[in-house]
Amino acid sequence: MSDLFSGIKTSLQQKEKKKIVFPEATDERVLRAAGRLAQEGFVEPILIGNINEINQLAQEEKADIANCTLIDPNNYALIDEIVDAFVERRNGRASKEEAATIVKDENYFGTMLVHLGQADGLVSGAAHSTSDTVRPALQIIKTKEGTQKTSGVFVMVRGDEKYIFADCAINIAPTSEDLAEIAVESARTAVLFDVEPRVAMLSFSTKGSAQSEETERVIQAVEIAKGKDSSLLIDGEFQFDAAFVPSVAAKKAPESAIKGDATVFVFPSLEAGNIGYKLTERLAGFEAVGPILQGLNKPVNDLSRGCSEEDVYKLALITAAQSL
Repeated sequence: MSDLFSGIKTSLQQKEKKKIVFPEATDERVLRAAGRLAQEGFVEPILIGNINEINQLAQEEKADIANCTLIDPNNYALIDEIVDAFVERRNGRASKEEAATIVKDENYFGTMLVHLGQADGLVSGAAHSTSDTVRPALQIIKTKEGTQKTSGVFVMVRGDEKYIFADCAINIAPTSEDLAEIAVESARTAVLFDVEPRVAMLSFSTKGSAQSEETERVIQAVEIAKGKDSSLLIDGEFQFDAAFVPSVAAKKAPESAIKGDATVFVFPSLEAGNIGYKLTERLAGFEAVGPILQGLNKPVNDLSRGCSEEDVYKLALITAAQSL
């Protein structure tokens, strides 16, 4: 396992064990990963679903879930408290009768556990769409004060190299304000993974080499981000080579504080970010860890439905680290 996760494990060992909710406990990949996490003692998994089905699957998969907590939303003694808290959180957007049905959904139930402080974070998406995971988080956990939208980043890892790519998962056509938020949050995420944040706002232009609506949006985002966090080392607009290669930076952006040494790369659109991380993963041999959701009050993370047991395991460790 890469140094990225060795460092996370060390941090988790030094703190009180974090409780991570898995709403998809009847998925064999999730169950095996949860059993492994529980055995190693890094987190305390909370498995949501029909308890008989979970135990039967654990037996079939030879997964040791003795140190996991199992909860069935359809047979939960404190469900009325969950319902009342949901009604209050939705502030009139759901009646008590509607809430009683909604919170039986595993993702909503698990997210409520996080909201109420009965769990520290949630990992879902192995058997649900991104919207099934993100919607309850936005309705219940909500974004942090001063942040309007959540965004998704990947940590790109190859040996000792670590970079942050954003947004590669959520916002299709971000505005300047959105890009600024993404930049600030991505810098904070970088610190979590021991990456010194030097933020490059990417475009198809470097420092005015081309002018368009798209480049102006990135330029404005840089100024907005500086206003949000004056300590942030950020610049743009950059083509990728000017942000990453010192010799190119010296020619294209000699006055910039980013000297071809950027560590956090903010893409101008979701299509650019998604293509960029996949190219880096497939052509350059980087491991793409994520997507990691940022901007929420408490950590909720989304798996791919094509994920492996290892993906579940790693994302759970990251989610626990986000809650430290």
